[in-house]
Amino acid sequence: MIAGKRRLLIALVSGVVLALTGCESSTEGEAAESTPVMAPDAPTSYDPCTEIPQAVLDSENLRNKNDDDFSGGGVKWEGCGWVQPDGYAVGIQTTNLTLPMVRDKGYPGTVEFIIGNRKAITSQRQKTNTDASCNVNVEINGGSLEFGLSNPPSNRKTGHLDTCVLARGLAEKVVPVIPAGV
Repeated sequence: MIAGKRRLLIALVSGVVLALTGCESSTEGEAAESTPVMAPDAPTSYDPCTEIPQAVLDSENLRNKNDDDFSGGGVKWEGCGWVQPDGYAVGIQTTNLTLPMVRDKGYPGTVEFIIGNRKAITSQRQKTNTDASCNVNVEINGGSLEFGLSNPPSNRKTGHLDTCVLARGLAEKVVPVIPAGV
């Protein structure tokens, strides 16, 4: 069962990479705006694998930490994945994707908000089963901290819950423990 959840997490992140690298936007006829610039690497000022307090993970019943580095198309991610038994799977990773880059993709379900004093954005990046996945990116120096949550309806504990609400709720628990200046 754990291997299946890990494969699901890898497939989710791989889909994000494909979505990010396969979409182009046109600005023909629009006012010229500055194009977001991608940093060469994921930020290293915060390590979600070691710096998320165990109390936060326990509050969500998250288990089975796995170190992951997913990169492609110039986009870099470094972080870990957790699985809630009979519930959602989440990858929490630093990435060189900035909030303007995510916003510019025009993904469905994109909503901007604030957690503490940090800007954040939700988006549903999958082309199918959009209700089963949601990403929250929170602004940090050099990119963002990304919560990529997968929550298929078949999950007994959480499948009936709104995936973006779950992702945002988890982000709201983690973000306050990120050190200032990160």
